[in-house]
Amino acid sequence: MPPVWVEGQVLGLKRWKHLVFLTLRDAEADMSMSATLPAAEVEALPEPLADGARVIVHAKPTWWGKSGSLQLDARELRTVGLGELLARIEALREALAAEGLFDDRNKVPLPLVPSLVGLICANQGDAEHDVIVNARERWPAVRFEIRRVTVQGARCVPETTAAIAELDARDDVDVIVVARGGGSLEDLLPFSSEAMVRAAAACATPLVSAIGHEKDAPLLDLVADLRASTPTDAGKRIVPDAAEEARGIARASAAMRAAIESRLDREAASLISYLTRPVLVHPDRLIEPLAEEVGRHRAAARGAIRSRLAGLATGLSGLEATLRALSPQSTLDRGYAVVRADDGTVLRDATDAAPGDHLAIRLARGSLGATVDSAD
Repeated sequence: MPPVWVEGQVLGLKRWKHLVFLTLRDAEADMSMSATLPAAEVEALPEPLADGARVIVHAKPTWWGKSGSLQLDARELRTVGLGELLARIEALREALAAEGLFDDRNKVPLPLVPSLVGLICANQGDAEHDVIVNARERWPAVRFEIRRVTVQGARCVPETTAAIAELDARDDVDVIVVARGGGSLEDLLPFSSEAMVRAAAACATPLVSAIGHEKDAPLLDLVADLRASTPTDAGKRIVPDAAEEARGIARASAAMRAAIESRLDREAASLISYLTRPVLVHPDRLIEPLAEEVGRHRAAARGAIRSRLAGLATGLSGLEATLRALSPQSTLDRGYAVVRADDGTVLRDATDAAPGDHLAIRLARGSLGATVDSAD
């Protein structure tokens, strides 16, 4: 196999005579490979080579039969400069931004009062202390589920992404904080790795980035739901201030009490105003003039009815006299009679009856039956 160019992070740097032994680590793929290099090549570098440095070596892959491993026999070495690292981060930022990973619409708001906070921090360092102390000063009841990881070097990305996935899978974790107390750009490179950024983007639990590097914010800050400037800032922002909340509740209670008292005072004054009105104090005063008016109208109605009835009675008497005058009974009373044949017809002419016919004679009082002897 011909020589190839390989980029990686230096680990386990050792020198033996005229050779330098090291391991090249690919943090993204979590892979490593041993390499040898002439010591003169390392000594020619402008800055001493140390563990954690990112380098590019030109090496020929060699198979070592005794150990059964593939190693690199390097002849050239170049360090990856800060400018090139920044250019790579910028290119990655643009690519991920084009995918929408940094859009505000993807960010999830933090819960008002988280009961359990997942904290990812270094095995040793002040970040854990700063987050916990400041959070509990503000909200003493908050609890923490801590995952301690390596926060720089080759193990940072796989350990941190695994911790994010583990805490995200728990239903009782309300918010996740990734904290580190700052550092150089080279130390913070894992927090700009594509694997970590995508792990944070896939996290359904609200995630807070508290890396603490103001000058060059790692890409994790851009994808996180909340960026805290320092672990101390993260501890203050993930929970509310219990004292301030208590003061707010006290102010709200006082405002509600004052509003209720003011409303009661207004209603009491309104009730007193109603009770002192004449209509409520002496309601009969309003009824008296109306009662008098009703009395007048009643007397007038009664007089009108009497007058109407008297007129109607007079008219009725006249009609009764007219009716009596025109009634057949009055005629009968004067001595006349009504003669009817057997079929009930009234006889007006003597020739309408024949001898032997039976007649009914109606008198003023009573009636008679008669038989015709003769008719002229």
